[in-house]
Amino acid sequence: MNEILDLIQQNGDLFYFITFIWTALEGETFVVFAGLAAQRGLLNVYILFVAAALGSMLGDQFFFFIGRFFGRRIVQKKPSLKPKLQKVFDALEKYDVVFILSYRFMYGVRNISALAIGMSQISWRRFFLLNTLASFLWSFIFCGGGYLFGEILNYMGIANDENVDFDVRNLMIAVLVLFVSIVGLRFWMAKRNKAALEEKTEDKE
Repeated sequence: MNEILDLIQQNGDLFYFITFIWTALEGETFVVFAGLAAQRGLLNVYILFVAAALGSMLGDQFFFFIGRFFGRRIVQKKPSLKPKLQKVFDALEKYDVVFILSYRFMYGVRNISALAIGMSQISWRRFFLLNTLASFLWSFIFCGGGYLFGEILNYMGIANDENVDFDVRNLMIAVLVLFVSIVGLRFWMAKRNKAALEEKTEDKE
């Protein structure tokens, strides 16, 4: 573990760029562990926060424009996407702003959501503003979560001092608990969103 942290410390500037690229696609768990490294003093938490936020924002803006200019063509080539896109359209019709601010927190719907929003009537300016706000909120939560996790490790005595090695067994347990918690939360949010969409469909019928 210390070897990994040393590698991060030696390549700090490059790690910010990696964070930017990684968060353009997904990266919640990655950002949490980067926040943990920031708590250890290996990264600047403010630069990390901005890199993660910009990566998340530009990644979704990219998929938005893909949907805006090539969405119909993509659907023609991959009709299997229609059900997923329709769920996003239904959510936009009912929740609009709330959905745009929250979809990146839901498991497995981020990229398809940005694509679908690009195919909708929402203007790029409106999406840009909401997307930017959501991206910085997302980065704050997950960077801050990783940083807080590091503080908890210190409190538990797993990492009392920068010169003291991690108790690997306890750290692995703590990391596993954190990972399961993140996956569980995202799964629960996706399930709740799916139930809300199904309820809306039944009401229409």
